[in-house]
Amino acid sequence: MKPYPRNKKLYRKALEIFTLSRNISNYLVHDLAELQNNGGENPHIYFTGDIVRQSDALATKIIYAENQTFQDDRLKHAHSLMNITNRLYKNCERLERSESNGKEFLVLLRKELKKFRHLQYNWMATL
Repeated sequence: MKPYPRNKKLYRKALEIFTLSRNISNYLVHDLAELQNNGGENPHIYFTGDIVRQSDALATKIIYAENQTFQDDRLKHAHSLMNITNRLYKNCERLERSESNGKEFLVLLRKELKKFRHLQYNWMATL
């Protein structure tokens, strides 16, 4: 059983980002699954799985950081969360450069990530 986080706003935003990234990934994977003219697979298809994996880790890291006893440990895990957020943002940018019809949805995900970052900075100040 997972304990509920103290910062509910940040946690809810992390869950929204996970749901959004999973839906975007499901949409994009159909466009990117086709083989290229040279017979190879599209290298951007792997980023669709990365955004789901990274967004899934957001909520877990929030709870893990908040449940640490020592402040140094809380900050270490909070910085790890920041790194995951940055990688997720970069993978969204990479997917936007792919040849897919769903690129517009990635702009929405990046906007949500910007909101998450703002909440994240405020949360880190309270740890």
